[in-house]
Formats: sequence, C-alpha cells, structure tokens
Amino acid sequence: MKTLRDVPVGTYAKVKKLHGEGALKRRLMDMGFTNGCDVFVRKVAPLGDPVEITVRGYELSVRKVDADCIEMA
Repeated sequence: MKTLRDVPVGTYAKVKKLHGEGALKRRLMDMGFTNGCDVFVRKVAPLGDPVEITVRGYELSVRKVDADCIEMA
C-alpha cells in the first residue's frame, strides 16, 4: 500500500482511500482529501515531519501520522 508519506517530492498522486476512523477521517476530508483528488508533494521537512503538499489549489502541511492514513494510487 502506497501512502502520501511515500510519494516523492515534486510529483503528483491521486487519493485512493482514506484510512482511520471518526474524527481523524472527518478532519482529513475537511482538509480536502477525498477519493480521486490530485495531490502535489511540494517538500518534506528535514526530519520528515511535516509534509507540505498542494491539494485543491491551496498549500497544506500534514503530519507523518496523518499522511500514513491517506492511501495513494
């Protein structure tokens, strides 16, 4: 399973599925992560946390723990 954390910097990927339950899944959906949306990985912090991405036209920083819950195609 490829997650958002595994996507290389400077590439696009498509959201396949959100993992997690309850508040975590709802928060990810509220940020714009839905099935089929495109995500561009802009950069990763030196220690790997957080990951800066562009989703639905705006920049967003996501923690590694949350990035592992987003399965990519």
